[in-house]
Amino acid sequence: MDVLSEILPARIPRRAAPRLAAIAILLGLLYFGKVFLITLITAVVIAFILEPLVVLIMRLRIPRGSASFLACSMALLVLYFGSLAAYAQVTILLSDLPNYVRQINEIGSSATERVEKLEESFNDLLPKRMQERTVIGETPEVAQKKNRRKKTVETPPPVTPQVQEVRIQQERPSLLNIAYRQLSQLYEVLLAASFVPFLVYFMLSWREHIRRSFLQIFEGEDRSEVASSLRVIAELTRAYMAGNFVLGMLLSVLSTALFLFLRLPYPLLMGPVSGFLSLIPYVGLPLAIIPPVIAAIPIYTNLTQYLILCTAIAFLHLIAMNVFYPKVVGGRVHLNPLAVTIALMFWGMIWGAAGLALAIPITAGIKAVCDNVSGLEPYGKLLGD
Repeated sequence: MDVLSEILPARIPRRAAPRLAAIAILLGLLYFGKVFLITLITAVVIAFILEPLVVLIMRLRIPRGSASFLACSMALLVLYFGSLAAYAQVTILLSDLPNYVRQINEIGSSATERVEKLEESFNDLLPKRMQERTVIGETPEVAQKKNRRKKTVETPPPVTPQVQEVRIQQERPSLLNIAYRQLSQLYEVLLAASFVPFLVYFMLSWREHIRRSFLQIFEGEDRSEVASSLRVIAELTRAYMAGNFVLGMLLSVLSTALFLFLRLPYPLLMGPVSGFLSLIPYVGLPLAIIPPVIAAIPIYTNLTQYLILCTAIAFLHLIAMNVFYPKVVGGRVHLNPLAVTIALMFWGMIWGAAGLALAIPITAGIKAVCDNVSGLEPYGKLLGD
């Protein structure tokens, strides 16, 4: 027993140390290389989605390079016209911004008046003795005691105004530094986004060459396992993203029709925004309600109208998630709810909003690899449903 107690604690840290170091290095790469990895994974997902369109165009006896270029051009045109329609709605919204500010100020002032009336009514309910204390503030005896305490306590030496100005200047960052940080972040995002179309085009046009060269790295059974894993990952990603896109379009059309019926401002903008925000796991319902409620501020004057709007959106969201989602998206990714929740927390903390959008495809890809690689099947079952 003494020999085992001396050997086992020595061996366990030696085995655990490399794994902990590898995990730390991996987390560091995921965090510090998030812009590069988000750009690359986004391009891979888009390439998986556009691959069936490329195959369809190739049936017209068009080479793969030209078919890939046509598919990317069509996707960019759809994105351009969608952005143009959204820009037109946003321009009208910005022109109507003073009405929103005035209505919000009126709501704030009315809320302040109501709070003051509640305070007055509450004070009327109090006994007269407590009312005098609340109005006067404190009795003369309490004031004398406080004055005595102030006299006994030595007052600190006053700080000169010059020192205060220096401290304020040191603590307050300049507007140029704030603007530089924001512009640098925006530049990084735009620079990374500019690479996505080129990456997608090369991934589609050089698909067979990349796949064949990547499989040459492995030998024997490993090559077949990697090939099956890549095929399953592509099918899962394509099915999941296509299902969500179809469901998002359906929700956008239904939301737009609902907002037109309720005479909500800017229905062509609020409908798609609310519809696609509704697809975000767990927080989709409140996110889908916020834009229409903000748009309704200039025309809705009482609480009943807001309740009707929120109830209609919630009903539409529940019907979509419980009726359409299982049929359109269904169990395509085969992930259990606990794995989905942990994946959203992990990737959201590391990559922010992009991590929330890519969490489920990445986790589904990891599960597909575990299901098709011998020795990793228990991890796939742990993630699966």
